[in-house]
Amino acid sequence: MPKTFLVDTTRCTACRGCQVACKEWHDLPANATKQRGTHQNPPDLNPNNLKIVRFREHMEKDGTVIWNFFPDQCRHCLTPICKDVADMAVPGAIIKDPKTGAVLTTEKSAKLSPEDAQAVIDACPYNIPRLDPKTRRLTKCDMCIDRVSAGMLPICVKTCPTGTMVFGEREEILPLAQKRLEVAKKRFPKAFLADFKDVSVIYLLAEEKEHYYEYAAFM
Repeated sequence: MPKTFLVDTTRCTACRGCQVACKEWHDLPANATKQRGTHQNPPDLNPNNLKIVRFREHMEKDGTVIWNFFPDQCRHCLTPICKDVADMAVPGAIIKDPKTGAVLTTEKSAKLSPEDAQAVIDACPYNIPRLDPKTRRLTKCDMCIDRVSAGMLPICVKTCPTGTMVFGEREEILPLAQKRLEVAKKRFPKAFLADFKDVSVIYLLAEEKEHYYEYAAFM
């Protein structure tokens, strides 16, 4: 069975350790950035940031301000539509590793026309792939396939100090996710597991997806 992440957002403190660790492990350059009135930085995924922590706040009727944090990354879908769309133009531009279930972009993605690359991006229900204008390759989280293949944890999971992220065999993560959900519901009655039947990166959300990010969940 594929490897699977559980991302329990009720434990996330937005330390952004996962975001920085991902950037360092993949040796990605810095982004030119500026203050945009939010703690979220950079403002979106890009070829130099394969994972970012999204910030969203809203006010309850009693005046309480609620902060929700969302460590955004590729979901490594069990049936990746990005791969299906890419295969129609350039077979092998996106592949799925049979051992881990990791959905990976390859050097062949640079052979996609701008229109075909955009079609792949538009097909993703989670708004994940980005096109690197320098290399013309599609970029996204690669599940730290080099680390996982060597028996190590993905660097974001290894770095997380609060246990927000857990990684392992799917048959072990699914029951853990259900147990975490039972606990979360005692404090957050609307908590749910986002698209857990379809993805290898399962998010436990405390509230409706619109309180996190438009693409936090598909269903």
